[in-house]
Amino acid sequence: MPGTTDGEGLALAPGEQVLTSVPSMGSPLSFLPDAAFENLLVVSATASPKKVESIVERRGGDPQKVGVVPVTGSPSEYEGPMWTTDAVDPSDLTGISIRLSKAMEYVMRGGWVVVDNVNVLLMYGREEQVFRLLDSVVSNTRKKGACGAYCTVREAVTDQTYSRLQSLCDRTVTVE
Repeated sequence: MPGTTDGEGLALAPGEQVLTSVPSMGSPLSFLPDAAFENLLVVSATASPKKVESIVERRGGDPQKVGVVPVTGSPSEYEGPMWTTDAVDPSDLTGISIRLSKAMEYVMRGGWVVVDNVNVLLMYGREEQVFRLLDSVVSNTRKKGACGAYCTVREAVTDQTYSRLQSLCDRTVTVE
């Protein structure tokens, strides 16, 4: 069973993967260590690329070192310094997987992959498919020696679902 840590933030060793319980109204990017912004890929179901760019800049990061896979049902136009894929609907797990595979080419050892809201994927996709997608992302991120944070609002998922998500990761972290 993966270990649990409360309030420690997201200080991870290269290759470490964590299931991260986050507050429902905050951005998981605000809990990342400064070093994460040196090579960061965000699968964002809660913030537009423009908002991600704003958070990165507010944290003192360089948006040119950040990539975003926007997961949204709305068309997303972004003209800025971050690398982005075309927007993909949250119910299109195959599309998310394809975009992630391409984006992972830019993730380096010690870099970070953040899925900012697993709950959205679970709302729109079949649970078994979401687990397969996340299992693949966790495995590929670990193989690259990159850190992975898979964020969920704990109160919004069942114990069984949380336990399955937890089994994919090395430990759990709760940030507030």
